[in-house]
Amino acid sequence: MRTFWLSLVGVGLAVAGVAVVAAAGPREEKKVDTRFFEMRTYHAAPGKMEALHARFRDHTCKLFAKHGITIIGFWNPADPKEADRTLIYLLAYPSRQAHDQSWEAFQNDPEWKAAKAESEKDGKLVDRVESVFLHPTDYSPIK
Repeated sequence: MRTFWLSLVGVGLAVAGVAVVAAAGPREEKKVDTRFFEMRTYHAAPGKMEALHARFRDHTCKLFAKHGITIIGFWNPADPKEADRTLIYLLAYPSRQAHDQSWEAFQNDPEWKAAKAESEKDGKLVDRVESVFLHPTDYSPIK
């Protein structure tokens, strides 16, 4: 009978030991998202908003992807007076350094230069660009 109890205690300790080892095993660390965001606002030249949309639709979006630039979204203001001359979009990058490298590669891409030149043969599409770099807050649902 004593052997039975010793065996039972031994098995119990072995199970407890396995549970402790399993619990102490490698843990998945909480991933900290360090994405770097850029909000860009384009103020279109008079009468050029549709051409600007076409350039993004037909060329720019594909080139952003080619250069590792993540598009979060594009918006026009809800105010009709602003909608026909303002385009706002949000981009994401893994880091500030990635932004700098991706944006430089995009700007120097011969395909971009050709698309820009072709789209602006009848005049520039954009009067003014505003760019704001953003870091998400700790409570932001997008990071």
